[in-house]
Amino acid sequence: MSNLAEQFNNPTAYQQPQGGGVLAQASSSREMEEVKGQIFMAKSYPRNYFEAEKRIQDACKRPSLAGTSMYAYNRGATKVEGASIRLAEVLAQNWGNLSYGIQELEQREGESVAKAFCWDLETNVRQEKVFTVKHVRSARGNLIPLKDPRDIYERVASDGARRLRACILGVIPGDVVEMAIEQCRLTLSGQSDKPLKERVSGALAHFKEKYGVTQEMIEDRFGYSASSFSEFDLVQLTNIRNSIKDGMSIVEDWFNKDIGKNQSSALGEDFKAQTEPKTEVKPDAPNDIPIEQPELPLE
Repeated sequence: MSNLAEQFNNPTAYQQPQGGGVLAQASSSREMEEVKGQIFMAKSYPRNYFEAEKRIQDACKRPSLAGTSMYAYNRGATKVEGASIRLAEVLAQNWGNLSYGIQELEQREGESVAKAFCWDLETNVRQEKVFTVKHVRSARGNLIPLKDPRDIYERVASDGARRLRACILGVIPGDVVEMAIEQCRLTLSGQSDKPLKERVSGALAHFKEKYGVTQEMIEDRFGYSASSFSEFDLVQLTNIRNSIKDGMSIVEDWFNKDIGKNQSSALGEDFKAQTEPKTEVKPDAPNDIPIEQPELPLE
């Protein structure tokens, strides 16, 4: 019997086993149907921009969110600030009709390949970032390999959160993000009737008197001068104080005490140098200071 006749009489005789190909095709079809459903719902119920902005403003009036809505770090002599991943998630939730998340595409020996994305289902605007995460963590300048699956997952999620934040902020209009940040500032400043500068000064004095933490140690922790502290920095400083007060951590967990010692020693030497009289000896120079002669008895 020819191969064609045999295949006609028994269609399954020459079918190659598909294996994972069938499962991949079924998974791809299911994901495609889910995407179509999301797009259909987004087109059927488009966002109301005024209601979305109102929901974002209301969310930013919560002190718990406002206190974690910003990040800050120093880049050289410049302080860099921006919306945190927590604020970005709230923006995405209340803006509506967004599909966003982090996916681990592949896990190889010693590294993972992941993707962060944010897709506006209404306007078809999409931000996507593919990145590689090494299975290591830094501890005191050394790189320690990660073997526990939970540690690897947390490492990928931590690195992916920054990419996800960038994707969300790249899709949501910038003026909406600025409005949310300003509302968070108003929320934090409205909790006290004292100026920010006075509250920062009081916090620095409290750390000095209660825990022996100097201003230099706090500035070393934050990476920039206390004169540039914002409402968000003050909230972080308050959280550190509460953690130490409740016994959840100790001063050494947050601050490097050697910073204060070294700077205090330098200040002491400067003060000593200023208070000690300076004597300059010039060789072969005439002595301009008259020497007092003893009085001779009168004859």
